[in-house]
Amino acid sequence: MEPATEIFLNSVKAICPGLADDDLKEFASITTLMELDKREIFLQAGKVQKAIGFIANGLVRSSYIDHDGNEITVGFYSEGDYATHYPAFIARKPSSYTIQCIEPTTMVCMTYDDIQLLYKQHLAFERYGRLVAEEILKRQQARIESFIFQSAEERYLDFINQHPTLFNRISLSHLCSFLGIERQSLTRIRQKLAHQ
Repeated sequence: MEPATEIFLNSVKAICPGLADDDLKEFASITTLMELDKREIFLQAGKVQKAIGFIANGLVRSSYIDHDGNEITVGFYSEGDYATHYPAFIARKPSSYTIQCIEPTTMVCMTYDDIQLLYKQHLAFERYGRLVAEEILKRQQARIESFIFQSAEERYLDFINQHPTLFNRISLSHLCSFLGIERQSLTRIRQKLAHQ
């Protein structure tokens, strides 16, 4: 079995420890491996996402183009995360976002049809899908609320606390875009925190 597939199955087992080895093998049988280079696009805005991608290794960024033509980063997804615009994926609608690799990335991919078939055949997999969907929803809600209830400095501190390993893997311009602040503002925040 490919190392990436093993990483994926270990993630499944961590969420649903009761799954039998035969069930996990069946889950693995619907997956395909995808190797993507740095800057390669996994999902293009305006297209329907064919497959959801579990990131075994690497880092991707989700973004959109605003009305002024600016590229806005909405998320970073690394090892153990799913590369997806989930609401569009399950509704089979074109995505509003582009998902692009920041690093060479290995994904374990599953098509929408294969996932739905597996859900019908196994309640345990349906539970796994529900738990993953709940985690995606919690993250999206936390992001929305961060812009409502937090200052830029608080959003920055939250990002550093929640993603300590990502900070050195992403560009400052992508981070500023994600936090919704200008580069000079981030510099001021970092200088202020360094002197505390």
